[in-house]
Amino acid sequence: MTKKLPPPTIPTHHVLWLGWKIVLILSVSLFTFALFRLHHQPRLSPLALSRERSLSLGRGFSGTPKLAFLFLVRRNLPLDFLWSSFFEDVDAAKFSIYIHSEPGFVFDESTTRSHFFYNRQLRDSIQVAWGESTMIEAERLLFATALEDPANQRFVLLSDSCVPLYNFSYIYKYLMASPRSFVDSFIDAKEGRYNPKMSPTIPRDKWRKGSQWIALIRRHAEVLVDDEEIISVFKNFCKRRPPIDVSMGKLNARRQKQHNCIPDEHYVQTLFAMNDLESELERRTVTYTLWNQSAATNENGWHPFTFTYMSARTKQINEIKSINHVYYETEYRTEWCSSNSTLIPCFLFARKFSRGAAMRLLSDGVISHFDASALLDSHP
Repeated sequence: MTKKLPPPTIPTHHVLWLGWKIVLILSVSLFTFALFRLHHQPRLSPLALSRERSLSLGRGFSGTPKLAFLFLVRRNLPLDFLWSSFFEDVDAAKFSIYIHSEPGFVFDESTTRSHFFYNRQLRDSIQVAWGESTMIEAERLLFATALEDPANQRFVLLSDSCVPLYNFSYIYKYLMASPRSFVDSFIDAKEGRYNPKMSPTIPRDKWRKGSQWIALIRRHAEVLVDDEEIISVFKNFCKRRPPIDVSMGKLNARRQKQHNCIPDEHYVQTLFAMNDLESELERRTVTYTLWNQSAATNENGWHPFTFTYMSARTKQINEIKSINHVYYETEYRTEWCSSNSTLIPCFLFARKFSRGAAMRLLSDGVISHFDASALLDSHP
């Protein structure tokens, strides 16, 4: 009878080494698969990204909705005294304030008269130049920061020369009552700002123009912040033509042949057209601007009129507040301002206002009763 030999014994360290090899192979395989999926998954549109974010934060926000005031300023807020009166005695749960100023500038007791603006500046602000893509990048930073608070349900973009035409209660109810965003948008048929190099990403029939001063609902603000495709095209192909420089002589002729485009007058409007959101908009702005054309004083032609103490009389302000429709010549379209089939004022804010004009608004009680003489000895 043949005797059976016991099976050979595998050393323990060989078993451990084999186990580690299997784990390593599986880990590398899973990592490679994940990387492949990441690079080959379909790219979500800004609209789809905004919907995902809404689901993660919860669409059904149940608290008191806030109106976010987004100030895009050069440095400080010269009309802070007016806005301080505007926010006085308002429930703090109904509004929030964000300011994009020059990098490093801090709003505190040494730079503003109003405690409402203390430390409300963005920490990641950038240097902004008029007519450059940095303007729309700064806008997107404001909206992105404001979106971090789920209570912010309406967003209004304002400049450092903007003034409110009504008290807080009226403006809050006006914007909260509308399920639409307010975006001045029309077909740019006259000017040659569309750059053919934008095609096919941005086709010519989706090119729009309008005021940069917008008021958005939360979902549309998310679309603006989540965009990566349209903003990239604007950075590359929508640039302001260099101004005439006498010292450059004949080179000016070549420079003036460059394509001329002002990003902040086209970006949001074109982005929303590209995302088929125009049916969800009130295609008008809620910020009034009086445009003045004088080639003698401005080589760019059209420029906004600045209201002074003398031109900010009650009569002029009431005329602005009585406007109930806007006519768009390029589309033969009249945009009537209404709510529940009732005509309402088109404008909640106005620009550009000097400090003297703002003082007159307060003295005349447009915002609230105020003794403007109190500012004469105040600092800064």
